[in-house]
Amino acid sequence: MRGWWQDLTDLVLPADCAGCGAPRTALCPRCRATLDGGVARRARPVPEPAGLPVVHAVAPYAAEVRALLLAHKERGALALAGALGVALARAVRAGLAESAEDAGDLGLGPGASGLGPGAGAGAGPAGPTGWEPLLLVPVPSARWAVRARGHDPVRRMALAAARELRRTGTPARVAAVLRQRRAVADQAGLDAPGRLANLAGALEVTASGAPLLGDGRRVVLVDDLMTTGASLAEAARALRESVVSGVSGANGGTAVYRAITREGREERRIGSERERTESVHGAPEKAVSNARARRPRAAVIAAPADSLEIIRN
Repeated sequence: MRGWWQDLTDLVLPADCAGCGAPRTALCPRCRATLDGGVARRARPVPEPAGLPVVHAVAPYAAEVRALLLAHKERGALALAGALGVALARAVRAGLAESAEDAGDLGLGPGASGLGPGAGAGAGPAGPTGWEPLLLVPVPSARWAVRARGHDPVRRMALAAARELRRTGTPARVAAVLRQRRAVADQAGLDAPGRLANLAGALEVTASGAPLLGDGRRVVLVDDLMTTGASLAEAARALRESVVSGVSGANGGTAVYRAITREGREERRIGSERERTESVHGAPEKAVSNARARRPRAAVIAAPADSLEIIRN
């Protein structure tokens, strides 16, 4: 009810910009430009938690961007979801573009990236009908947080991002396949080790979501913000375990799956060569290699400035 009521009041009542306070607009042109104008970059927290997927972000978590995210999440400024979703889609595309390069390095061909023919930053219409949709998997919030806020902000932004991706030529859908299997504490007052301990083993893939992840589709984890990376690392662990269990169950054996956390291009090449030489007992090598190639990536709107890669001309 709170989400429905907020949607209605956003339509009939004048609002100030959630980013800077400019009057009579939910999002002023300057704050919109802050979201739209940045280059999506790789984000790596220090220290980087084990198992963290490759993460791309579009803006530093500061000033107006911080205010916009907090307004949407904590104060129910639901009118911001569209603009935030467009920004999130840009981070997703940056990860897919890098993934396409990786797929070429591994000899998997263009389809392994999930982009499809001609689906770069300026993509036009969607590609062939056999092209599998990209899955955007939201990192779930604690149930108590969703109840307190009256809405699920990450899922709402993911839906907006999927619409933007489809509009610009990449078939995409939201798959809310992760859930919390135990209660977790509020992360706000915890340091990086505390957050890792708080979330360790906290997430799992739903029974209905496991088959969806195992059908060969590309997966991108999405969240509004990355700080220490603990939430994304735990979400990636849950996805990896589900995919490996699916490969193992399908082939009657045990799949080998090694997480690589520091994935520069050279590290990825070296890692892929090593992994291809490992023996896999009871499971076809091709199936396991493809499971590795589909290692989830992640996209967020914002990350701390000191975790963002420096832009080099």
